[in-house]
Amino acid sequence: MNARKPFIVGMGGTTRDGSSSEQALAIALKYAESMGAETKLYGGKALTLPMYDPDPGNLTDASRQLIIDLRRADGIILASPCYHGGVSGLLKNAIDYTEEMRADPRVYFDGRPVGAIGVGFGNQGPNSVLLQLRQITHALRGWNVPLGVAINSADVKFKDGVCSAEGIAKQIELMAGQVVQFAKNFMKD
Repeated sequence: MNARKPFIVGMGGTTRDGSSSEQALAIALKYAESMGAETKLYGGKALTLPMYDPDPGNLTDASRQLIIDLRRADGIILASPCYHGGVSGLLKNAIDYTEEMRADPRVYFDGRPVGAIGVGFGNQGPNSVLLQLRQITHALRGWNVPLGVAINSADVKFKDGVCSAEGIAKQIELMAGQVVQFAKNFMKD
């Protein structure tokens, strides 16, 4: 039995304090902690990074720390608002920094379970975002957990870390639980 706690990195949100996507992500990470995981949240403001530049020597301290944590991660949860039918540029740019992991022994998200949350006003946008996050995960060699969460912010509200819809809160917890459980199953010392 592995004595080390799984390390789960959450990435998402917007630059707006208290955004729905960031609060949903925080709920997921809080639940992961209740299952024994160590977590780190990279909220919207922490993801305000320069546009990714693949030339050597162009990393900032913040982008370097993100890559260090992603390399260490046993699981990942991505959350994005729907901006004009897709994943936010803020999150996509942060994900682009995983290119720094291209030559690692464990490249990109390889072998890591990844959960996804899409948030938007209406039904179509959150589902589009969810699909895009799952496609990105697949392209980065991650393992999409079975449940992804699409949240219609016209109906579901977040306030002070609490979700107004019990069913959505349960979905967030179930998805986070899948990330933690798969991470525990796949972990190597």
